[in-house]
Amino acid sequence: MRGWWREIAGLVLPVACGGCGRPRTELCPECAEELTGTGPCRVRPEPEPAGLPAVHAAAPYAGAVREVLLAHKERGALALAGPLGGALAGAVEAAAGAVAGPGGGPLLLVPVPSSRRSVRARGHDPTRRIALAAAARLRRTGRDARVAPVLRQRRYVADQAGLGARGRLANLSGALEVVPGGARLLTVGSTTGNAAGRTAGPAAGTVVLVDDLMTTGASLAEAARALGAVRLSFISEIPHGLPAVSAQHGFEQRAAAVIASSPASFEINRNSSRSWIVAGGER
Repeated sequence: MRGWWREIAGLVLPVACGGCGRPRTELCPECAEELTGTGPCRVRPEPEPAGLPAVHAAAPYAGAVREVLLAHKERGALALAGPLGGALAGAVEAAAGAVAGPGGGPLLLVPVPSSRRSVRARGHDPTRRIALAAAARLRRTGRDARVAPVLRQRRYVADQAGLGARGRLANLSGALEVVPGGARLLTVGSTTGNAAGRTAGPAAGTVVLVDDLMTTGASLAEAARALGAVRLSFISEIPHGLPAVSAQHGFEQRAAAVIASSPASFEINRNSSRSWIVAGGER
């Protein structure tokens, strides 16, 4: 009920830009530009947690980007899910393209789950809402994209605010799991044909973990661990006689995308690139 009330209230109450507060607009052109203007790129937290997949972010977590994310997540500005989803869609395409190449298989967006108490307190699940908006944006551009909310928290997790990198890793270690039957949702059901017209099993999809924000990378690393564990279990259950490609490539999980990441993670990315060039990696 709380989420519905916020949506209805947004239709009748005065609105202001979620980024700068400009009246009579949900998001002004300048703040919208900050969400997507620089384009998505690879980001790396420091220190980088073990198991973290390659992460692409749309923008640094600062200024208007920070305000827009907080307005959507904490202040119920649900209409901002559209532009935030557009920013996430760009990061998803960059992440998927880096591992599967442009125009690859279906994209399966797996949101990092919020706790039930957070969803109740906010009246909505912000990451899932943005993921749905991102998938819709990708489909409008011709990409086969869908949201697969297969992760859940399996135990109590303390509030991450105030915790450093080590504290967040310890807090989240082993905290996520795939819901029963979730692995099946990650196996793309479409089939491909060969020259003889026979099907070759499920097409390989690219699973992209998605979140609104990356700080230390602990949440994404734990989500990747949970997906990796169930993938091994799921492969062992595939009956004999199915094509080997189905067992090995029902889905691939090697990428993550977020709307925003800390400004330092963008600097580390640029510094790493410069070091590689100086060392002779590029001529």
